[in-house]
Amino acid sequence: MGHREDLLEGAKRCLLEKGFVRTTARDIVKESGANLASIGYHYGSKDALLAQAYLALVEGASQDWGEPDELAGAPGSMERFRALMENVIASLGKPDSVWHLSIELLTLGDRLPALREYLAQAQSEAGRGFIGMMMGEEPPADDPSVPTLGSFLSVVFLGLVAQHTFDRETSPSADQLTEGLRRLTQLSQP
Repeated sequence: MGHREDLLEGAKRCLLEKGFVRTTARDIVKESGANLASIGYHYGSKDALLAQAYLALVEGASQDWGEPDELAGAPGSMERFRALMENVIASLGKPDSVWHLSIELLTLGDRLPALREYLAQAQSEAGRGFIGMMMGEEPPADDPSVPTLGSFLSVVFLGLVAQHTFDRETSPSADQLTEGLRRLTQLSQP
């Protein structure tokens, strides 16, 4: 691996151990074996490096949810939604879960604006990924389902992470979420 990859791997380890606020550039350098100047050279800033490390961790964790062709149920079905939610909930309970970092990001407010800006831009990509898992195929970036279905699924996932983080005992099950979605889709249209 080169310095760029070493820095990314070191930043991922630091995030899991210390979170965003407590991770310093020196921590990353120590963990990666790279030099301090290489952070700026390869990533522009520590915050940009941490954002990319976070996204890589989330992408890796989402692979635990299963490939679209491995999930139960037909693409776009309630059964598919239930299977996906069940896998997400299982990943929340793992000791090395990265989802607590999402909650940390929410609580940071405007203290890390560069990091938030970078991650806000990545939201659309996350929505596309959620659509791919639900529908079996990821749409193009300009597809009209990205700001609608992609945003809806992103909100469901983030809400589930928040509930599970704050109170695992009362956090909804995959069955409860699926029943809630079923009831929502049965409401009359205006």
